[in-house]
Amino acid sequence: MTDHHPECPERLIEIMKHLEKQPFFDALNKEMATKADRKWVETVHPAGYIDQLLGIEPAHGLIMVDEDTALSPTSMDAIWYAAGAGMNAVDAVLGKASDGTSGKNSRVAFCATRPPGHHAEPRKAMGFCFFSNIAIAAKYALDHYGLERVAIIDFDVHQANGTIECLRDDPRALVCTSFQHPYYPNSHWYGLPEHIVNLPIEEHSNGEFMRQAVHDVWEPALAIHQPQLILISAGFDAHRQDPMATVEWETRDFAWLTRWLQNQAYKYCGGKIVSMLEGGYSLAALPHCVSAHLGVFAGDEKALMLSRVKH
Repeated sequence: MTDHHPECPERLIEIMKHLEKQPFFDALNKEMATKADRKWVETVHPAGYIDQLLGIEPAHGLIMVDEDTALSPTSMDAIWYAAGAGMNAVDAVLGKASDGTSGKNSRVAFCATRPPGHHAEPRKAMGFCFFSNIAIAAKYALDHYGLERVAIIDFDVHQANGTIECLRDDPRALVCTSFQHPYYPNSHWYGLPEHIVNLPIEEHSNGEFMRQAVHDVWEPALAIHQPQLILISAGFDAHRQDPMATVEWETRDFAWLTRWLQNQAYKYCGGKIVSMLEGGYSLAALPHCVSAHLGVFAGDEKALMLSRVKH
């Protein structure tokens, strides 16, 4: 990326360095992603859009596809692997790989990938995103595994406009997205179908505001939808230290939200969750937030203590 670009390789480097120090790290199954099968990417993105990206990938330097989204000489590899990671995670959780072999039968899978995906619309790359990774994973779960209902919970500080556009016409996928309002991308507020549930977050609001809103807005939506799998677009840029927004959540708020999601997953789908990294641009805060997120799933006592915020 360009110098000082927030969506930088150090995001994953710092996450992994921090996770390696956690007591639950050795108990995690670490897997390398495989590239997504193009036929599944085409359930979300038209072939012409994919070919366009392939055609402009530079041999040297950077190509800007919008004012803050760049392709480098190896970006397309990362893009294919990021989308493939979501499919691999679905296989791990639902128990059968795309080649017909038995999966890992994990209850939860987290994809530490970049670039993120939730701003990528069917025919448009934007906001650091190229393929809608979470939408591709959702389509894969629905169509490959024959699920009837999935839910996507997006708690990034920016609205999941791409996820909305990719799944607007598929009511099998409930899409719940929180975002600072008004803020980027400043769209997709009105005229949406019932399976798209917006949760605007006020500037400078804290985790208490979020917790009440989650109970009031997302919990009833999940109760109606009854998902057979919960997918998470895990954005950690609502943290008070993040340079990309002015929402004031703490690490403990992400732990609380993770615990709430875990409880919802146990209620509706046997605890099955696929989580994919989206935003989070404070290199100081992001590793701690991801650690709290995974720690709750792993039963780590420190993370669980963080999650016990009084409502």
